[in-house]
Amino acid sequence: MKNRLFLTVCFFAAWIPLAKLQAQPPLNILLIMADDLGYEKLGCYGGIDVATPTLDKMAKEGVLYERAYASPVCTPSRMSLYTGTYVPRHQYVSVLPIHTGSKKTVDFKKWTSLATVFQDAGYQTTVTGKWQLAGLESHPDHPRSAGFESWCLWQIWKDGAKTTRYWNATYNQNGQVLTDIDETFGPDILTDFLISRMKTAKAEKKPFFIHHNMVLPHYPVVDTPATKAHAEKTSHDAMITYMDGEIEELLQALRDLDLLSETLIVFIGDNGTQSQLPRQTKAGSVTGGKWDLNDAGTHVPLIFYAPGKLNENQRIQGLVEITDLYPTLIEAAGLELDSSLKIDGISFYESLNGETAAPRSFVTAGIGGDFFVFDGNWRLHHQGNTLIDCRNLPREIQVKPDSQDPEALAAREALQPQLDNLRELWKVKAPR
Repeated sequence: MKNRLFLTVCFFAAWIPLAKLQAQPPLNILLIMADDLGYEKLGCYGGIDVATPTLDKMAKEGVLYERAYASPVCTPSRMSLYTGTYVPRHQYVSVLPIHTGSKKTVDFKKWTSLATVFQDAGYQTTVTGKWQLAGLESHPDHPRSAGFESWCLWQIWKDGAKTTRYWNATYNQNGQVLTDIDETFGPDILTDFLISRMKTAKAEKKPFFIHHNMVLPHYPVVDTPATKAHAEKTSHDAMITYMDGEIEELLQALRDLDLLSETLIVFIGDNGTQSQLPRQTKAGSVTGGKWDLNDAGTHVPLIFYAPGKLNENQRIQGLVEITDLYPTLIEAAGLELDSSLKIDGISFYESLNGETAAPRSFVTAGIGGDFFVFDGNWRLHHQGNTLIDCRNLPREIQVKPDSQDPEALAAREALQPQLDNLRELWKVKAPR
């Protein structure tokens, strides 16, 4: 009898951490997205090039997804996040040309954005940093159309000239360009703004949904306040370490505000690392990255952190992709997903407790005129119907078109219907 009681208690205890995610008060969501950071740069993913102690600690005390994927550049990934749809459905296939001074914008009237769902549920909604979905000089209130009531974003153009994101930066806060910030490191401005928004949410007794679009560690390589203060070498790796420290500052602010126990923190990269140099990992050398429609360009870090709410040190092997954050975060917050919405994302909420695998059989990503389906071992591309053997990543091998290898033939047969479904979404034909 005692053994049976003990087993019963253990069974329910295993479910307690997950159940707490939906407990009152409503769960805050802090979604942190690094700008140009592939999985291989983090120590918790086997990276050996750079120190990332905060993210490594979050992974150890939370849930790390080994196989998370996004598109290889910023606009397609962000649109998949905000709309929960595949690239062939939303059809933003490359970087919106804001950097060239274009006045093109994303029309959010066509979508129910992720932020809008939280805003309609009574959340304070905030976005920071990298926007890349409209030029703020000509469309200073554009984030509002995506469901964000407040923002502090890098304004890429001002008075007909291109601006910077780091030193002598130009930031648009709620429609107005900030002044007297020339001597302040751009990412520090964002961190301070986020902390002020957390304080406001607590004072107003409202839950918050914050999408922190970090501007780090995107090129150009610059000095950080840390490298300046210690006369250290300027490097891309030093920028990543500074980014890691900024995340720790946000975590400390949540502790100081007594909000950490009420907040789910999610960290993800928007695409692979921008680098022409190989990056070393315990599994081997990773080459390629941003702009490349391969594993290095699309395989991103994804960590969930909620102390006391999630079982610690979980490493989930199943496939997930950036569209899946849309339904997953809605479910984590205890909100209802409108069944009339046309989204492609699949919630992996149940996998957060380690009891179930991530539910996907394939992921997809796209750029330009190409996109793929990937089952974790084989990747089939639209262009050329090219099949890639990914069974020994980071090494990839292109399968010859006339290959009679039975495993390759079986993989192509299994993936072809999924690829054809995406072609139908995009209204494109298979290449001859």
